[in-house]
Amino acid sequence: MGATETQPATDANPPGAHRRGAVVAALMLAMALAALDATIVSTAVPQIVGDLGGFSVFSWLFSGYLLAVTVTLPVYGKLSDTFGRKPVLVAGAALFLLGSLLCALAWNMGALIAFRVVQGLGGGALQGTVQTLAADLYPLKERPKIQSKLSTVWAVSAVAGPGVGGVLAAYADWRWIFLVNLPIGAVALWLIVRHLHEPERASGARPRIDWAGALAVFACGGVLLTALVQGGVAWPWLSAPSLGLFGTGLALVAVVVAVERRAAEPIIPGWVWRRRTIAAVNLALGALGLLMVAPTVFLPTYAQSVLGLGPVAAGFVLSVWTLSWPVSAALSQHVYRRIGFRNTAMLGIGTAALVLLAFPFLPYPGAAWQPTLLMLVLGAALGLFQLPLIVGVQSTVGWSERGTTTASVLFCRQTGQTLGAALFGAVANGVLAARLGGASDLDSVTRALDAGTAPESTRRAIADAVHAVYLGASCAAALAFLVLLLLAPRKFPVLSD
Repeated sequence: MGATETQPATDANPPGAHRRGAVVAALMLAMALAALDATIVSTAVPQIVGDLGGFSVFSWLFSGYLLAVTVTLPVYGKLSDTFGRKPVLVAGAALFLLGSLLCALAWNMGALIAFRVVQGLGGGALQGTVQTLAADLYPLKERPKIQSKLSTVWAVSAVAGPGVGGVLAAYADWRWIFLVNLPIGAVALWLIVRHLHEPERASGARPRIDWAGALAVFACGGVLLTALVQGGVAWPWLSAPSLGLFGTGLALVAVVVAVERRAAEPIIPGWVWRRRTIAAVNLALGALGLLMVAPTVFLPTYAQSVLGLGPVAAGFVLSVWTLSWPVSAALSQHVYRRIGFRNTAMLGIGTAALVLLAFPFLPYPGAAWQPTLLMLVLGAALGLFQLPLIVGVQSTVGWSERGTTTASVLFCRQTGQTLGAALFGAVANGVLAARLGGASDLDSVTRALDAGTAPESTRRAIADAVHAVYLGASCAAALAFLVLLLLAPRKFPVLSD
């Protein structure tokens, strides 16, 4: 039965409620595994390449993991709705730990990339199932508590990850970057197995698994994401490999649609896009993934190349948004209880659009406190945007649809980040080529600056390129605002249990 947002669900006996503290600790540890992995490896790349070689393909250490996480999210979401959260989370954590162990034992770059993919196959289960269990464990009025805790895990990991990776690589060995996952994951697994008890499900017909759909989704997502990740990097956008991958990906999209229409229990059900609330949240968080690329990828380059900061100071300029984001997310409940999920999210993304739009108007070269202040406000705005949408959309579905819904939201956000990296990379390189002439790109220009061989005009060109990226990010924020305004219902149809 539908209800307004002011009538929150009251889950009388959420799974594992009597041992909820231990389960929440396990979820935070599991989320820490996935969150740390996004940052801890980056600082050890020189040591890894020096030991294993393979400099020309090292970017696949990140791309391979990202692809595996993204394309498996819908599959794990459906499996958790079919068989329960616990078996999916246990299997995903075990697979992630196996991949970590194999990464530590890798003998060359090819093996390490392959084992990173194994890690990613487990990471997809960690990200999606942890978020779904967070909604299972808490009624609507208490969900900001667990979500703010998970946001804090991401924030701490973003700040601590590069430092921990650098220390392990410098004073121990880069292999410890992967081995450190094992004790953390073992504790999380033990807590989950011991303390998470889901209600027994009514016996009935044996669940059908849409293996054909899962394979089609995996293949389609893998091909299209590879085309986006490698386009303009490994080969030109209009080259035969790029066009071939995009053509194959589009053909596989048709295959996915055909397979899923015939499936009794499709991996990506049609209702995910037929329901206004879920479709609007998917599109809005896809735009969030798109705009997040501007600060996470381009701001450190701006801070070092234009402001003249060192790597540590540049990292601080970026990391301040991880301080305001979880605080704003935790406080957002006081806003959405008064004005609703949609309006709170629109307030947050509208503010974010203005902050992103202000970045190109910063003076040149400017002072470090200026982008730092903008990032602090941006984090607060995005915390006010993301958490109400996730809590709200999870509250519009029952237990049997929550895993699929959560996975679709995370899948769209991850896909948006991949698309944003490709799109904004092309924008930045295009601006640099126009300002400097020739086929200049951001990587070669920043290397020339580091070597002290680039003139002042190069710094101005980099500033213009990053300003263009931030302008594009503000357009993505405006798009998310319009999606919520035009597509999302004014009041989310929250379910009363």
